[in-house]
Amino acid sequence: MKSSPLNPNDPPSASSPRDNPCFSGGPDIAALHVLADGGVSYLLPYAQFLSVERRPNPVLEREPDAPPEQLLIRFARADVVVLGSGLGRLEIGLQKYELKFVKAADRRLAATLNTHVAAVTVTFTKENL
Repeated sequence: MKSSPLNPNDPPSASSPRDNPCFSGGPDIAALHVLADGGVSYLLPYAQFLSVERRPNPVLEREPDAPPEQLLIRFARADVVVLGSGLGRLEIGLQKYELKFVKAADRRLAATLNTHVAAVTVTFTKENL
């Protein structure tokens, strides 16, 4: 049986999702726990999940040291922007409703992690405020 990239039974390693301080996953997740920059915490229900878009970070043209990827996660009431590298793993977790939490980790860890989250912001949609 092929294991999911977010399988909690994967052997631990520096690049394993189970040991990654940026995110975690598992079965039977009802909401995404977002720990945004500034220490604010949100629970966004998967029942309101709309879409996800992963693309190169547009800021890279002006700032070469910026995180290389941007992940836009849309919920009915909020947009979550995640900046980092290796964000395809988060995209897969969202697709399966298995992403439990996401938060930023120190930039010094980026070299040792296959998936690194540099920044997380949440913006509530104007029509739902």
